[in-house]
Amino acid sequence: MKAAIATAYGGPDVIHIIEVPNPVPKPNEVLIRIHASAVNAADWRLRRADPWFVRLVFGPFKPRRPILGVVFAGEVVGVGGSVKRYNQGDKVYGWTSVMRLGAHAEFIALPETGAFTHMPAGMSWTEAAAIPFGFSTALHFLRKAKVTTAQRVLIHGASGAVGSAAVQLARTMGAEVTGVCSTRNVELVRSLGATEVLDYLKDDLLAHRDRYDVVFETVGKLHFKRCLALVKPGGTIALGSDLPADMLKRAFVGRGSKPTKVITGTAAGTADDIMHFSDLWSQRRLQPVIDSTFPLVRIAEAHARAESWRKVGNVVVNME
Repeated sequence: MKAAIATAYGGPDVIHIIEVPNPVPKPNEVLIRIHASAVNAADWRLRRADPWFVRLVFGPFKPRRPILGVVFAGEVVGVGGSVKRYNQGDKVYGWTSVMRLGAHAEFIALPETGAFTHMPAGMSWTEAAAIPFGFSTALHFLRKAKVTTAQRVLIHGASGAVGSAAVQLARTMGAEVTGVCSTRNVELVRSLGATEVLDYLKDDLLAHRDRYDVVFETVGKLHFKRCLALVKPGGTIALGSDLPADMLKRAFVGRGSKPTKVITGTAAGTADDIMHFSDLWSQRRLQPVIDSTFPLVRIAEAHARAESWRKVGNVVVNME
């Protein structure tokens, strides 16, 4: 099979397409032919070893698991002898897991209990590949922040993969959503369900001091002190883009006299989460934002686009 491998840590040029053996499913695994994947922040940060902590987990000098990719949409083409949940021909989508990786290839073998599920009728491969990362990450932090009806939620980076998902999910939770983005994405964020959209290039965010029950920072561009100024006393700040060094530093950062809950950490999806997204998609309450699509042979370009800070939504890679 064809696979994109990272032969070293570094820029997009370390990625090469090569032929590798097809995986053989174990008795509890399904063999999936991948039709589409996506390049997300997790992928390009692992490829760059950014942060340094990546090397401690994935290899000090080069990736131990050279086939990157954490999300996929594909078709079951083989099942192990003990598999009960899936059959050959089933269309599925979800996560491989950050530790397993492997979705930037034509085939993958995964345990049937993994974080994936059946695709709803009518969902395209491109849509399916664009859902798991952003929506799972957004759901994780919105749930930890205990977003409820009538709360005011500010989402910074509202046009990104996580931010655009967070706007939609917070609306399904009944929140009043304010999205923050650049001028060119204001109408997009409004179309996703934001009650109000602030343009960080023009609007004074601090004019909204002490206004929000939850401030969800998704891209690492809003300083913590500004998050603290925007949130209400007793409110919650969710830092969805914090890296390990940031998390450690956060434990020692003072919050002044304002009582505030701060949420950091990493998110990973579950099969139940993916089923929840299927239900919302079928009800037309969820729609992934697609920035661009690339064939597998141009995956280095997809990586460059994903880490450019100019993308809107998701960068999808088609295997055909």
